[in-house]
Amino acid sequence: MTDLAVEPVDSPISEVLTPGVLPEALLHRFHQRAPEYDRDNRFFTEDLDELREIGYLRAAIPVSHGGLGWTLTEFNRAQRALAYWAPATALGVNMHLYWTGPLADRIAAGDTSLDWLAHEVAAGKVIAAGHGERGNDLAIDDSTTGAVPVDGGYVVNGHKIFTSLSPAWDWLGIHARDDSDPERPRIIHAFVPRHSEGVRTVETWDTLGVRATASHDTVLTDVFVAQEYVVDSYERGANPGPFISSILPWAIPALVNVYLGIGRRAVDVALESARTRNVLSLGGRPVAGKPFVQYHAAEAELALEAATAHLDHITEVLARGDDLGDRLLLALFAVKENGTRTARTVVDIALEIGGGGSIHRRNELERLYRDVRAGSFHPPSSDSVREYIGNFLLGE
Repeated sequence: MTDLAVEPVDSPISEVLTPGVLPEALLHRFHQRAPEYDRDNRFFTEDLDELREIGYLRAAIPVSHGGLGWTLTEFNRAQRALAYWAPATALGVNMHLYWTGPLADRIAAGDTSLDWLAHEVAAGKVIAAGHGERGNDLAIDDSTTGAVPVDGGYVVNGHKIFTSLSPAWDWLGIHARDDSDPERPRIIHAFVPRHSEGVRTVETWDTLGVRATASHDTVLTDVFVAQEYVVDSYERGANPGPFISSILPWAIPALVNVYLGIGRRAVDVALESARTRNVLSLGGRPVAGKPFVQYHAAEAELALEAATAHLDHITEVLARGDDLGDRLLLALFAVKENGTRTARTVVDIALEIGGGGSIHRRNELERLYRDVRAGSFHPPSSDSVREYIGNFLLGE
């Protein structure tokens, strides 16, 4: 079984987006390019250009501010479909989109302080996430990047890793630590323009899977960040403000949709293979007639049904604005772990169904097997999830 051959469809990409739905012709083009990006370890430049042109990068921004006004539910539905056809593209663009959701929330709340960023997104600019740091297992709760207060802003020094969208970002959302008061260090969040002096990309991304994300390192050397681009500042150990606090409810469900999209695709490819691969033991009939293959298919479908229902439920709860109180993080962490773990499980099963040919480089399942592995490493990691939930439940 090779990557599904889809005949190119000649249709303009300027068609109006239906909320939560991406044009089929566009998705098929993305699918055709995905194995090339993976093989060449090349950024998804063409995909990003098309997504920008149809307005996908500004889909979550309110219409009043130049966006399409998609809800969290519609945004997640589209991300799952995008990941089904082009996993690395979906994962990479997610790092931009998860900034736009909280931005939309602040606009809806009447906060005008981030209108400048909404204007940039509406103009097609790309935002990347600069949170990853070597040795920092506390995510945004602390930072190895330093921020020194100066007149008009901060001077920032640090080394960020896993900067997806490295070749294309215009703004890098970072967090850093201000130790000017050693007794009360502060965490600051700010956006760094790409053209800032001292910003350097180090091309380190040559990985097992999701290769097209181009998640290279970003080195910040004496980078001046103007105060106008600082969006939050709080004492280390305190809770961030509403903009930063809104990142996880937008980022985690979308991330899980990416990996469940991979899982769904892998199972569908494997099932099609089983329907068309004939074997001698069944008299030349398809291997789909084997009870053990049917068992595997059922196991994969049962797992996908459960994880997808869990994810869709949490997404709807968040979209309605239900107050989960102190269980919000638990709910988000649980759906992240259950979803990404299920995705890995069903991809493994898909390879069992697909047989030995699944490990060949020309087989789409081989690429999906590699792509899905990254799910467990996205913050919160599997270990962090269990540590947090265990402490929460036991009161430690």
